[in-house]
Amino acid sequence: MSVDTSDGHPAMDYKEHIRTYEGFLRGSVVLVVLCLLLLLGMLIFLV
Repeated sequence: MSVDTSDGHPAMDYKEHIRTYEGFLRGSVVLVVLCLLLLLGMLIFLV
């Protein structure tokens, strides 16, 4: 992912911002997968 930092604020740490956003996306995907596994387990064992 490429970010044009020419118009940005010089104090902004764009590398850290992108790293944090990618971590947020990765965590969101993991959470969704775990919720789906929980629901699948409930379907199998409770119904």
